[in-house]
Amino acid sequence: MKPVESSSIAAVGHDPGRRVLSIRFKSGETYHYQDVGEDVHAALIGAKSVGSHFQKHIRNRFKAIKA
Repeated sequence: MKPVESSSIAAVGHDPGRRVLSIRFKSGETYHYQDVGEDVHAALIGAKSVGSHFQKHIRNRFKAIKA
């Protein structure tokens, strides 16, 4: 997990072998998003607004498991 600049997201990590995107929110909760490719991860961490990108492109598109 690497810290990111965001008002809602604290850190983001990605396991390319398992295709799992992990997001730790500022609230302290962590979610693991399933079947997420490296391209999606790269777009997220490279986004001008990480939180907005997450809301628009990841939140309701991938199955999430709360850690």
